[in-house]
Amino acid sequence: MITITVKWDVKPEYADDYMELTREFTEATRAEPGCLWFDWSRSVDNPNEYVLVEAFRDGAAGGEHVNSEHFKKAMATHGEYAASRPKIISYEIPQDEWSELGELQMPEA
Repeated sequence: MITITVKWDVKPEYADDYMELTREFTEATRAEPGCLWFDWSRSVDNPNEYVLVEAFRDGAAGGEHVNSEHFKKAMATHGEYAASRPKIISYEIPQDEWSELGELQMPEA
C-alpha cells in the first residue's frame, strides 16, 4: 500500500470553501479502483490548513492516480488556492488496511 499525507496551507479567502473547491477532484479520486481512502481534515489549530490522508492499493494504483486527467487538472488549477507549496510525506508499507493502535487501553466490554 502507498500512503500519502499532504498538508495544504490554503489562502484565507479560500479556506472556508476549500472542500467544495476540491470536491470534483476528491470524488474522482475516491472512484479510482486502486484508491483505498482519500480523506480531508481541517486543522483545529490553523483554520487555513487542511490535511489530506490518502492511500492506494500499490505503486501501480498510485501511478494511475498521478497520471489521471483529474489529478493533472487539479495540479494545474489548485495552486491558485495554496498559500504555499503543500508539504507531503509518502511511503509504501506492506499492508492493505488501517492497523489498530495496540497501545491504547480499552475498557472491558
